[in-house]
Amino acid sequence: MRDSGNVLNSLAGHSSDLNYKFERLYRLLFNENLYALAYQNIASNEGNCTKGADGQSIDGMSVERIHNIIDKLKDESYQPYPAKRVYIPKKNGKKRPLGIPAFDDKLVHEVVRMILESIYEGHFEKCSHGFRPHRSCHTALASIHEGFDGTRWFIEGDIKGFFDNIDHDVMIGILAERISDQRFLRLIRKFLNAGYMEKWQFYNTYSGAPQGGVVSPILANIYLDKLDKYMQKYISFFNKADKRRVNPEYKRIESRKYKRVKKLKNETDEQKKEVLRQEINKLHHEMQQLPATLDMDENFRRMRYVRYADDFLIGVIGSKEECVKAKEDIKAYLHDTLKLELSDEKTLITNSSDHAKFLGYEVTIRRSDKTRKDSRGITRRSLGYKTVLLLPTEVMRKKLLDYGAMKIVVENGKEKWESKSRPYLRNNDDLEILNRYNSEIRGIYNYYCLANNCNILNSFYFYMKESMYKTLSSKYESTVRKIIRKYTRDKIFYVQYEDNRGAIKERALYHGGFRQQKQARLDFADNLPSYRATQSTSLMARLKAHECEYCGATDNLKMFHVRKLKNLEGKQEWERFMIARKRKTIAVCNNCYRKIHGNKK
Repeated sequence: MRDSGNVLNSLAGHSSDLNYKFERLYRLLFNENLYALAYQNIASNEGNCTKGADGQSIDGMSVERIHNIIDKLKDESYQPYPAKRVYIPKKNGKKRPLGIPAFDDKLVHEVVRMILESIYEGHFEKCSHGFRPHRSCHTALASIHEGFDGTRWFIEGDIKGFFDNIDHDVMIGILAERISDQRFLRLIRKFLNAGYMEKWQFYNTYSGAPQGGVVSPILANIYLDKLDKYMQKYISFFNKADKRRVNPEYKRIESRKYKRVKKLKNETDEQKKEVLRQEINKLHHEMQQLPATLDMDENFRRMRYVRYADDFLIGVIGSKEECVKAKEDIKAYLHDTLKLELSDEKTLITNSSDHAKFLGYEVTIRRSDKTRKDSRGITRRSLGYKTVLLLPTEVMRKKLLDYGAMKIVVENGKEKWESKSRPYLRNNDDLEILNRYNSEIRGIYNYYCLANNCNILNSFYFYMKESMYKTLSSKYESTVRKIIRKYTRDKIFYVQYEDNRGAIKERALYHGGFRQQKQARLDFADNLPSYRATQSTSLMARLKAHECEYCGATDNLKMFHVRKLKNLEGKQEWERFMIARKRKTIAVCNNCYRKIHGNKK
């Protein structure tokens, strides 16, 4: 049986060859090693402990369970279960449907996902950043920060209900362009047509891909890669001229300055040289008040495009009329070719002096005549028309209100923020309270660290810190001043705790500041993933050992999973065993598996 890493790397070797057709992919689904790697990849996800429509979860995973899946795939009797539908809140107050597939289906999804990723990763465009290895929201934002300088207009793109409106026939047609294996394509169609269960009622899925499905993100990227390639072609026709025309007034002053510089080199009289220097400085200052090129050069056009999932941002150097035409062209392409609809209410044309919204940031182009000295000490006007990423104040406001760490008071018609305690944290111990605040502070900073104004998080930090003081003072029925005096040393807030070995340790409230982090590893983003086989300590290797990790009996094993170790109380012997091993899994014999489930509350 071929090693999983070799199988995937072999597929990836042909990824960038657009003329290569992949055949006999379905037989790869019979490779047990791929399921071992898939199991290892998704086992740590806590959601796997939620039962699917088949009544099973990741708990009880075994080699036999994988063999049953492979047997069904071999005779094509495999049929995915419908996903359990749940709803999660969106930022706009609406709810997003989420599908929870059965775990056996998740395992097959992951194997298919790895195969598709190997085939398509080298095929995707650089402008795509969502759900891809080495790429993220930060690489998408960094590419905007580095590549959108000089933009005059933004087109904020949003595809209406994308995941719910993927056309199945179009999807299979796109896959068939590179995959020549009908059995493999039929399997993917089965995933798309599996339907969903809501309140124990079955619903067919005639279009769309389930949000929450393991294979859905890669299918979405394959689908929208068509849009990416259309945009690259559109941009190649849109772009015009190599550079803008020089501003005639700027060129005239520059010519006068150059003549005086040339004259200064040949002048010997010190008094005349001083006069020439003053004239040169004056002309240089006049040049800095003017743009070097014509802003409204009709013969110069540029377009940039970045996509993350179904959201995209286009930067245009050109007229608003050209932006309107581009928007209509994109809308027509999506409708006619991909059977998708561009959201009119969310697809906006925004002047670059205003703020466009993308991935929670506000994007704008700085207008500035300020100057700074370059490496040679020459003063240059180099700050104008630079891309700026901003953290919206509204984000901090909403976070503080959602956490319950702040209240808003209106005084004299003006809004005033006040920190407050969080009563629902009072029953937690001091370390849990501190960790909660640290994770929330670090969470917002880690995401908005690319923002040019991320230092405004100092204000967020102030309210969070005050809220923590008030929460602790409420817990101990004390005052904020006493709490600060008790826990603060050298102006840093510490909480002492006892570790598992009985040693006294302490943890500090975050105090690392909020400086802008400019690097998002764009240099690493274009590296293709390299696949490796599972190691000898993998979950599957433990199952194949046939020796119960709990009692030592020789048997066909099942993997027992718990959602979180901290949820175990340590009352049962198996709980103490898992806590001591610091593992959420234990490979046990059938007898021990039944005993554990019999003792579970």
